[in-house]
Parts: sequence; structure tokens; C-alpha cells
Amino acid sequence: MKFLLFLCTSLVCCINNYAQDFTFSQFYEKPLLRNPSLAGVFDGDLRVTGIYRNQWQSVTVPFNTSGASVEVKFPVGKGNDFLTVAMQMTNDVAGDIKLKRTQILPVINFHKSLNDEYNSYLSLAFMAGNVSSRFDPSKLQMNDQFVNGSFNPGNPTMQSFSKTSINYWDLGAGLTYSFDFGESSSLYFGASLFHLNKPKVSFYANNANSTTLHNKLSLNAGLTTPTSDYNRLVFYADYFMQSGNKQFLGGILYGFDLVELYDSDEKISLYSGGFYRWGDALIPVIKLNYYKLAVGLSYDINVSKLTTASQARGGFEISASYRTQLNIRNNGAEKMRCVKFTL
Repeated sequence: MKFLLFLCTSLVCCINNYAQDFTFSQFYEKPLLRNPSLAGVFDGDLRVTGIYRNQWQSVTVPFNTSGASVEVKFPVGKGNDFLTVAMQMTNDVAGDIKLKRTQILPVINFHKSLNDEYNSYLSLAFMAGNVSSRFDPSKLQMNDQFVNGSFNPGNPTMQSFSKTSINYWDLGAGLTYSFDFGESSSLYFGASLFHLNKPKVSFYANNANSTTLHNKLSLNAGLTTPTSDYNRLVFYADYFMQSGNKQFLGGILYGFDLVELYDSDEKISLYSGGFYRWGDALIPVIKLNYYKLAVGLSYDINVSKLTTASQARGGFEISASYRTQLNIRNNGAEKMRCVKFTL
């Protein structure tokens, strides 16, 4: 049954000649996967983030996805412009045959100051890097290994593979506009295009039967606004379009401060809320900010057509991040103005 499920999924991808990207439920923790120009859109100079996802364990061999990213900001010139240099790394392992995809994607993002009063910025970013994919052919179950309806892994097979791993280059770009308003509210919205070079993905010796990784358009928005001196609401939303497929993911978090250090922006804060991935899952989320460290937990409650098999069990996800200020300013200089988004 597990093999048939994987085979059907593979056949659908091949017939349509499309390849799709994975996603995280705590998508706001992986901004470079949403839009490379969101790199650096946070309150601080350095952010290091890790995330792990386990999905479909109730249906088949679980899909495991992990990721890590680093973002560092630097002031540029004499004004309030600055530059973010970042790196996004992900590893996805799917199904019985351990189909792996590893991405290493550096990002450079330039933030142009437009208005000091509203702390508004226009950010333009480019992302380019290597992607590798491989599978374990020993885990495949071939027709000629079935005898009298029973599978025997010791039976020889006539099927051979000349390639079990591939590498290709991937390119992306994004644009984001962000600004502050009111006393401590922030808003951003942006757009990006992934797979600009439309890489060919194929385990065949020739590219005649290759799958094209088509352009993916991403639209993003985020809003943080206080409801009191110690409470705030945070909204996130993403909309993706790729190869005729569409996905919307959005929701809200409510945060309140538990402890705040005297004369400091460092706090202990608790956030809770939920997100909805259209036609697929409801996602309750809880997050604890412990001064510079943050940990988030979420779980997908499956509401798609797979509910009968999954019994509403989707995927568990955990994230952790560290955010801080760096001594990258001249002595006595005013604190660097930059894109700020608080969560």
C-alpha cells in the first residue's frame, strides 16, 4: 500500500511534467523560503533559525524536512541603507525510497531607505545556489520481484538505474516594501519569483524525460500591531502559484509579555494562535520568546481529502531561533535604523 501510494504520486508528477516545492507550517520562521527579500526584516542584526518537520507518519513512511538559516545585517554608506547577507539550507527526505533533496542557497538583500520618519524601506534580493537530490534504489519494489503475488527483496530485478543522484542550480529574486506606523506597528508586503532559470530535474541519462521546475510566484504580507503596552497581534499570509497550482497560508498570533528587563527591549513573551493552509490543514501554534531565544511548536490537523486515511493527523513541527544585536556601528553613532518586525 505504501509503495502504491508513492507510485501514484510519482505518476501524477510525471504525467503533468511538474515538480513542486515543500512548505513549512511555521513559514514565518523561514523567510528566505517565502521571499529572499524578507531576509533581514526583523528587529535585530543577527538571526539564526532552525526548523524540523515530520509529516504523514499516520499514513505512510513519514516525510522529514529540516532547515537552517543565518541572516546578518550591515550598514551601507552614510545614510540609513543597509545590506543583509544570508544563507538558507534545507534537507527533505520523502517516502520508502528515501528521496532526498538538499538545498544550499545564499542570499544578498539590499534595503534602500525611503523615509526616515516612517522607517520605510524597499528591499531587493537575489538568491542562487546548488540543489542536490538522490534516492535509494535498493528500497524500490519492482514487478519482477513479486512471485505469486508476494514480494521478495532477494529476487533479482532487470531494472537498473544509471543515475541515482542529480545536481542543479536554482535562482530566485524578490522585492519587499516595509514601514512602521503608529507608535510601534510594522507592516510589510512583497513578491518574489523562484526557479527563474527553470531547472531540469531528471534521473534519466538524457533529459528527454526530465521534469521542469517551473517558476513559482510568491506574494507575502506581515503585520504586527500592539493592543496594549504588553500585548500585540501578529498577522502573516502567503500566496503561492506554481505550474497551475495555488496555495494560500495565513493566520494570526496573539502575544503577551510575561517579563521585561529594565531599560531593555529583551522580554519573555508567549504567543499563541493558528494558521490555515487552504484545503489542507488547520495549524494551532504556540511560541515562547525567552529574551534572545525563541521556540515554536505547531501541529497540522489534516482537513483535506486524505482525512479518511490520515484520521486528521498531519505533521508535527518545531522551530528555534536566536536573535541579537551586533557591535557593527561606529562608537557613539546613532542606533542603525533598519527594517523592524517584532515577534
